Amino acid sequence: MKINILYDFRQGPWGGGNQFLKALREYFKRERVYLENPEDADVILFNSHHFFDDVFDIKKKYPDKILIHRVDGPVFLIRGKDKVIDKIIFQFNSLFADGTIFQSNWSRKECHKLGMKKLKYEAIIMNAPDPTIFNTIEKKLFNKKKKKLIATSWSPNFIKGFDIYKYLDENLDFSKYEMIFIGNSPIGYKNIKWIRPVPSEEVAKILKEHDIYIIASRNDPCSNTLIEALHCGLPVVARNSGGHPEIIGGSGEFFNDEEDILIAINKVANNYEYYQSQIDLPRIDNIGDRYYRFSENIYKDFLNGNYYSKKVNILSTAKFIDMKLKTTKWRIISRFQNLYRKCLNLIKGNIKCKKQMHI
Repeated sequence: MKINILYDFRQGPWGGGNQFLKALREYFKRERVYLENPEDADVILFNSHHFFDDVFDIKKKYPDKILIHRVDGPVFLIRGKDKVIDKIIFQFNSLFADGTIFQSNWSRKECHKLGMKKLKYEAIIMNAPDPTIFNTIEKKLFNKKKKKLIATSWSPNFIKGFDIYKYLDENLDFSKYEMIFIGNSPIGYKNIKWIRPVPSEEVAKILKEHDIYIIASRNDPCSNTLIEALHCGLPVVARNSGGHPEIIGGSGEFFNDEEDILIAINKVANNYEYYQSQIDLPRIDNIGDRYYRFSENIYKDFLNGNYYSKKVNILSTAKFIDMKLKTTKWRIISRFQNLYRKCLNLIKGNIKCKKQMHI
């Protein structure tokens, strides 16, 4: 059985899904089960709501191909908006996906709660990073005198925890701690050092120079940056939200808001070796094997006549066209909303500038 990952891979710093899928592709290549052309593969893995047009066309042209849908989200809980996208993802999954892979049990439960129909074939498989980059080789030893904290985020969405990073910037005891943030941020910092997005190799190098990883995102199903930090040997202080508890287990402490994050940081810092010893995550070989076995199970059932793959028919085509219209409408509205926000921020900036000049 051969697999293809239908995804527009990006080089350099990009989102967590891109980084994980690159590592998964490399695993499949090492196992010699990967084909670059989706038309030649038996199983096609596609990611969330990306490439729905391509997936539909492939399913229409090659009805016997097995389609595995890697689901993120729910989008509404991650972004705090865009419920329409979740409905489209759920409907597409029901109509065309032969199997669904969720990245955490939290994600699966929340998707079903919001209306996603259960399929015959579902699995929960977390992510894993490239082991040649994210590992404990040359990890610096813990220094109790000056503890180094680090947070990272590709997305500047405020839900990613920037309320907490702002609080830490203003309230962390910087005589005992240092802290840096790597990535895109909607806010500036006075005491936290901010590094713009850098390639994975540089992220790993910086992670290994630090002691404790801070992650404050809300409703994050399976943070790739969190997994990268753990694979580099950093215990974690995390917001008790989303899939964080499933990933971290006993290798960190949890907080709910501003009132208890400093307590959690101090607790990990004071018991550092214990929390570090609790880090226990599957590597990409294990994760890749689980992806393959899950896909193979559906494919074998199909070959043996125990499962009939989803087909494109008149009804599913009509529903797909409706989904496309809704997606187009959502994109147009989103662009106008983004443009409006940019104009509003520009106007506010000009007013503030004029007031300062007047003063």
